[in-house]
Parts: sequence; structure tokens; C-alpha cells
Amino acid sequence: MTQSPVKTLYETDFALWIEQTVNSLQSQDYSNVDWENLIEEIEGLGRRDRRELESRLTTLFEHALKRNYVNLPECYGGWEARISRTQQELSRILRDSPSLRNYFLTTYNECYQNAHKNMSKEYKTKFPDDCPFPNDVETLLNESFWCC
Repeated sequence: MTQSPVKTLYETDFALWIEQTVNSLQSQDYSNVDWENLIEEIEGLGRRDRRELESRLTTLFEHALKRNYVNLPECYGGWEARISRTQQELSRILRDSPSLRNYFLTTYNECYQNAHKNMSKEYKTKFPDDCPFPNDVETLLNESFWCC
């Protein structure tokens, strides 16, 4: 099977492939668009955003668990700063893709369980099996929800 020059370009010079694809779309030259790879890339963007949201939410829970249940006052400032940064990062993700709010709620418990598992390995502390933090997106991202 012979590969088209556009597909070869996708495989050999991704940046140039993007440039040519954008130019073809802008000029409405649809016959020169590598549709298969373009669709794959667009689908990948959606998966990337969901993975990023999961990663950030897990990080938020990890640091909130540490701040609430690990008795290391000398670390509180760093954990609180990380919580704040993670809240800001999650807020940006949801600002740019508001429809991910539904996914946020869907993955909430899974992210907490991942954070619980990670922190239980790192610290010999008993963490709550069920998430003690609010599941309201606004509260979780805009307030000091983690503070006792």
C-alpha cells in the first residue's frame, strides 16, 4: 500500500504537517487535507484534556489529604501552595473547556481513590476511605476547602 505524501509528512515532520493542514483548511482546499490523521489528532486533544484534568484533580486530593491528615507542620506551607496552584490549573482547564465540568464530577471519586492509594503508600497515616472534600466544583476550586 502506497502512502500519500501528506501522510508521509505527518509521520516525518509533524510541525510542517500542521502548518499545511491549517493552510489547506483556511483556503478550503479540502482535497489536500489528511482527514484520517486530523481526526485522530482532534480526538487525541479531547483525551489529553481529560487525562490532564484527572492528573490535576488527583494531585489536589493528594496535597489536601497530606495537609489535613499528615502531622508535618513544616510542610504545610508547601502543600498549601501546591493546592492553590492546582486549583488555579484546574480552573483554567474548566474555563477553556466548560463541558469538562461533567467529566470532573464523573471522575471525582476515582481521582480521590487514586490519591488515597498514593498517599497510603507514602505515609503511614489513616486517610478516610470516602472523600471528605466537597464535590461542588466551585467550592473545591475557589476556597480553602481542605482546611480543618
